[in-house]
Amino acid sequence: MKHLLTPVLTIFSFGILIAQQSDLKINQDRLEKRIFNLAEFGLQENGETERVAFSDADIEARNWVIETLKGFGMEVKVDAAGNIIGTRDGTDTSKKPIAFGSHIDRVPNGGNYDGCLGSMAALEVIETLNENNIKTNHPLEVIIFPNEEGGVMGSRAMAGNLGKSALSVVNSTGYSMGEGIMRIGGDTTKLEEAKREKNSLAAFLELHIEQGGKLEKEKLDIGVVEGIVGLNWWDVVFTGFANHAGTTPMNARQDALLAAAKYIVAVNEITNSFEGTQVGTVGRIKAEPGAPNVIPGKVIASLEIRDLSSEVIQKVYEAIKEKTEEIAKASDVSVEFLPLDTTAEPALTDTNIQKEIEASAKALGLTYQYMPSGAGHDAQDISRFAPVGMIFVPSKGGISHSPKEFTSAEDMANGANVLLHSILSLDKKLD
Repeated sequence: MKHLLTPVLTIFSFGILIAQQSDLKINQDRLEKRIFNLAEFGLQENGETERVAFSDADIEARNWVIETLKGFGMEVKVDAAGNIIGTRDGTDTSKKPIAFGSHIDRVPNGGNYDGCLGSMAALEVIETLNENNIKTNHPLEVIIFPNEEGGVMGSRAMAGNLGKSALSVVNSTGYSMGEGIMRIGGDTTKLEEAKREKNSLAAFLELHIEQGGKLEKEKLDIGVVEGIVGLNWWDVVFTGFANHAGTTPMNARQDALLAAAKYIVAVNEITNSFEGTQVGTVGRIKAEPGAPNVIPGKVIASLEIRDLSSEVIQKVYEAIKEKTEEIAKASDVSVEFLPLDTTAEPALTDTNIQKEIEASAKALGLTYQYMPSGAGHDAQDISRFAPVGMIFVPSKGGISHSPKEFTSAEDMANGANVLLHSILSLDKKLD
């Protein structure tokens, strides 16, 4: 009877463990408190927080995160690119790590939730597992990426895409990326050591505020991110003839700005003419010589196109280019499209991870929808060497990169719980 009873007790105990894990929830109040604690680093007299990458406030916040991770019993290191990596051992040393996290640096005059939620939720997941004495099969890695807002620096380095030219780019603190890496504890002479090999992670998950208004508008709890859009940039140069505004008849002008204005309207109309969620934007324009009494002889306007499909981006671009050339010809000016180096390939999230995020949302009684990410994230670069998934939660009013950015404690907890349960589910199913 003793030999029969032992497996029965084992099965019974395992059943209790499964039940306990299905009811597992993070501490909502503690998560919100950590968001507020993080906001203290760089707090200004007007109540807003300034914490641009490489600033003193950024370094102080990073040190606080490092000490918190160490307090959880994690092994913590800063790699050559300045990525903070906290590791929690798994029970099976043969398994690859499941990683999750985000960033804590902010744009100038930014908000308290962009990147910060994913980072603080990662801390909360670890503390919740510790409190409940849950050991995962896979090792877990909490990754806090540096300088996401200034060029997804840490994740690019992990993917092996941080070129030497990027190190000279200066952010609003006055430090270049190279100087900043050294300042936060990295080492620009060993950047290749930050690169991760293909499939070195079992999975990477990033929780993030939506930075848009779709979830709030539809009254949904969770966004299951299908992928992060690619983007292409061009400078569009119109060349006409600068001449006296008072003496040149309207029908004799070669007005580069007038042609550019028609081009801007065309970008909007053509982008909308395609089925799908692609976006096209003209966000910058410069007219020369720039005097009110001179007909503009040269205009440089920007063009940005984003979509989950590189093919769609190319189709929209070709349609815009064809129409713009017609506009230029009719306006008696020339036009040239100059591609810029600032491009990002679309990054689709892993379908199996999508399904686990969906299943976790359902199990928690949360509403959800599949959606693309129109903004770039660290997960985009991590997808170059590992399967990734992203979880969105609502942004109040669709506002982001602003002091008015806000996500409720309940919405943050919903996302963190989906993150927690997705990790636990993947831990059982992944090799």
